[in-house]
Amino acid sequence: MWSEFKKFAMKGNVMDLAVGVVIGAAFGKIVSSLVADVIMPVIGLLLGGVDFSGMAVKIGEEELKYGQFIQTIVDFFIIAFSIFLFIKFMNRFKKKEEAAKIEVKADRTEELLSEIRDLLKEERNFSRKNETS
Repeated sequence: MWSEFKKFAMKGNVMDLAVGVVIGAAFGKIVSSLVADVIMPVIGLLLGGVDFSGMAVKIGEEELKYGQFIQTIVDFFIIAFSIFLFIKFMNRFKKKEEAAKIEVKADRTEELLSEIRDLLKEERNFSRKNETS
């Protein structure tokens, strides 16, 4: 069982996923800091010095921290938008690579078709020579 697990854990996809998770966690921290330390203070200034994180309503003995919820929603949208831009940027490079591969395949396909045509011509010429002799 240990060897099966080792094979599974060392597969490329699992390792890629692990790297993605680690980088994603670090990216999430960066974006959270951007939101909390840069964007939200600016939004607070634009709204008259309002600090979202401190907004709360006391209901009985409990406190409903809706400011923290607003903060989390803003974090989510900024992270989602950042990931969207990153993926869009990466897809642009991927499309260029795929276009280049398709072009190379098309060239190779034309080359192979030309070779097949030439072989068929040779075979036809060979058959005609044998029929006349």
